[in-house]
Amino acid sequence: MISRPRYMEIFRTYRDVPVIKVLAGIRRCGKSTLLEMLREELKQDGVPEDHIVKMSYTSEEFEDGMTDKEMYCGILEKMGGAGQYYLLLDEVQEIEGWEKAVNSLLEKGNADIYVTGSNSKLMAGEISTYLSGRYITIPVYTLSFAEYLSYKESTGRAPRELLAEYLRLGGFPIVALGDFEEEAAYQIVEGIYHSVISSDITRRHDIKNVDLFNRVVKFVVENVGKTFSANAIVKFLKNEGRALSVEAIYNYLEWLEKAFVIYRCPRYDLKGKSVLKTQEKFYLADASLKYCMMGFQPESLAAMLENVVYFELRRKGYEVYIGKKETKEIDFVAVRRDERLYVQVCRSLPQKSDREVANLLAVRDHYPKYVVTLDEFAGGNIDGVKIVHLMDFLMME
Repeated sequence: MISRPRYMEIFRTYRDVPVIKVLAGIRRCGKSTLLEMLREELKQDGVPEDHIVKMSYTSEEFEDGMTDKEMYCGILEKMGGAGQYYLLLDEVQEIEGWEKAVNSLLEKGNADIYVTGSNSKLMAGEISTYLSGRYITIPVYTLSFAEYLSYKESTGRAPRELLAEYLRLGGFPIVALGDFEEEAAYQIVEGIYHSVISSDITRRHDIKNVDLFNRVVKFVVENVGKTFSANAIVKFLKNEGRALSVEAIYNYLEWLEKAFVIYRCPRYDLKGKSVLKTQEKFYLADASLKYCMMGFQPESLAAMLENVVYFELRRKGYEVYIGKKETKEIDFVAVRRDERLYVQVCRSLPQKSDREVANLLAVRDHYPKYVVTLDEFAGGNIDGVKIVHLMDFLMME
């Protein structure tokens, strides 16, 4: 198994705290494996094996369906002894009304509960009715480069070589665990993508025109890292001779978000200190999702560097925005409690460094400012703006 120490530390922080721990992320990002890691750690810490209840609720295992009451009674049967029990419940969204079952188990007072899921039934708005104030969400992303590197370093390959591979093949654990050629890796990711689209979106929301929905998805994928609006998509489709309302576009984007395929990055007005409602950016849960649809092209790397940096900031617990100050734009403003940092991303520094640095220097405060690049000569700083290689940035604590 690939070591994922940041998540294990989160589990230790919240162990035995009487809230439900909800692990949410795209399919195959490693949620089930994290539960298995937690199970092994609990055993190492002396928890009796019969006090660790691990259940999987995948549709394949429960083809005939299960009610929330059956779920509750099935777990309760396994909690016959005294003492604290640890409930590790995988893919709970397959059970209609799972929130009621889990809430009842929490109220018994002798269960520490961890659940995973990969669609909108794990989003805050959909579970707040029964679990309001009784749960925390732990976002689970595909592998960070540090996780990827720790697993692959035994191969003896140079870190820069592994970074190039990571940027090309992405961070889905199933790909990292194998030794796949590019085409085979993208076929695996394409399978993940289609399972998300069919199980979590088109079937659940009864989308009739799947072809049109897929065209909207392709537009979003083609424009990763660019600001656009629903109106822009409507205009684009109109030019292709297709018709779709702005409301339908908003629904599609929302459903993609709730299936953790895309993540919305809003714009932040640095002068007015407010979040703007227009011209947002979207990033893919993993860069390989773009490549499996459109193939890997070196010229597409610049936009996907932003994708990688965006999720590295999210993994580290930052809220991430696009920074806007009058006519200048900063790729990312990252906020975590009383911390803040500003990040510009560019493939190489020559010809662009003046603009990249100038945009950062226009923000006159004391918070750290970075230009992140693949330039081999990255290092040092310009008027206090740190110039760092992507690998160094991804390995920062």
